[in-house]
Amino acid sequence: MAYETITVDKDGPAFIITFNRPAKRNAISTVTMGEMMAAAADAEDDADIRGIIITGGTDFFSAGADLNDAQALSAPAETLTYLKRWHRLCRTFEEHNKPVIAAIEGFCMTGGCEFAMACDIRVGAEGSSYAITSARIGTVAGAGGTQRLPRIVGPAKALEIMFDADPIVAEEAYRIGLINKLVPKGSALDEARSMVAHYATRAPLSHAFIKHTVYTGMQMDLVSSLDYESFIVSTIYETEDRREGIGAFLEKRKAEFKGK
Repeated sequence: MAYETITVDKDGPAFIITFNRPAKRNAISTVTMGEMMAAAADAEDDADIRGIIITGGTDFFSAGADLNDAQALSAPAETLTYLKRWHRLCRTFEEHNKPVIAAIEGFCMTGGCEFAMACDIRVGAEGSSYAITSARIGTVAGAGGTQRLPRIVGPAKALEIMFDADPIVAEEAYRIGLINKLVPKGSALDEARSMVAHYATRAPLSHAFIKHTVYTGMQMDLVSSLDYESFIVSTIYETEDRREGIGAFLEKRKAEFKGK
């Protein structure tokens, strides 16, 4: 499939999606959202793909939402429809069966940062920066930032970041847990590729069930989430991959997982 605002590349077990709007600093438009979700579906259907990497290239990740789309909104109903597009985009990757890694170089702002927080893991390069700038233009983060950011860094730090509406540097983002890994400038994509290559040695159904259990369980009280975890574990114990994994361990050989 040909895309206008992104490029896709299959690199071994990695499916790499690159924002491709350099003149707009990779601002995420409604067209971009649709193309991203289509690409995610392609990756879902490919058994050889073991992880998705999202990148913006070497200069910047994303400046956020395309403000031309936002400025065109003229009624509450239109705004809700627009925000639902954002929520579908973020949930598409959050609920994807495969690990999703954001490989971030340069600035990662507002909608771009909100999208990155919907990825499972964020790899940030030295020199990258992060912000939710909504308070600068009289709005509120509407792509999940007010909800995902406090779940990642804690409510007080999230409020500080959103009140300030100023960028934080990569070292601070790493310190507070906004990014999982801090790597030398220019190496975020290579690090993400290495991570996916390692994930490819693990059981794909485990990854899918882990994601589902973590994200769903976080919305429950502890007792309910533990019961839910037990249900998921009892389900995955019936899979071929579980029998292969434990058998390989006992026989001291490398497991050959099939995703079944």
